Amino acid sequence: MSPAPWESGWFDRATPAKRMLWRAVEAQHLVATMRLVDNLAEQRLLEQILEDSKPPLPAQAAGSSYLIFTPFRYASPQPSRFRVGNDPGIWYGADEPQTVAAELAYWRWKFLNDSDGLRDAQVVTEHTFFQARFTGMELDLTAAPWSSLRPVWRAGNDYSHCQQLAQAVRALPAPSIAAIRYESARREQRCCAAVFQIKSLRLPATHPKQTWVCKTTRHLVMLSHDRDAFEYSFGEPA
Repeated sequence: MSPAPWESGWFDRATPAKRMLWRAVEAQHLVATMRLVDNLAEQRLLEQILEDSKPPLPAQAAGSSYLIFTPFRYASPQPSRFRVGNDPGIWYGADEPQTVAAELAYWRWKFLNDSDGLRDAQVVTEHTFFQARFTGMELDLTAAPWSSLRPVWRAGNDYSHCQQLAQAVRALPAPSIAAIRYESARREQRCCAAVFQIKSLRLPATHPKQTWVCKTTRHLVMLSHDRDAFEYSFGEPA
């Protein structure tokens, strides 16, 4: 691993923060199981069988909604911007729904183009956008001195330094940093958050939800919600 481009003293710049963050989840799991059953009793049984096959919930998940704890439940082999494959999960969110849409579009496009069986397909999915409250210590990469490395944090495909930073954050002694705030690589001047701790997230009793439809093709991703509609193109697939 290459030497870290930051100084250890920069971690002292973490500050307490409170934010409302948007996140998207795919909203088709009930549709998928409903296709396999003949009545609601069978559907409930199938859902329970699927639930029992999942990894146990993290200890800190008690009382949390699945919208909060699901990313922490799995150690996916697929890497993301601040996580190498099989590292503990991260809850990704953003300040605005449009930023979530831009990030989602990129990852849907990448998934399709990385899948031999889907590369020439047109995939339509439905997603629920919702808000959660973050409270905790935050490391803001958009503020000095971290902002001096802006090209590193916004690199389109090279996540090595972001992943290295996340591992350094996890290794800090308690009370540790709960989230990294960073500028979206897909929507300039708009911010996202990578949250490491379940306990720093809460789902308010009343929280906004939006339903978005996403169509992904080899060259274009379209997302729409009510009167909001966006197209994203990420260039030629690798």
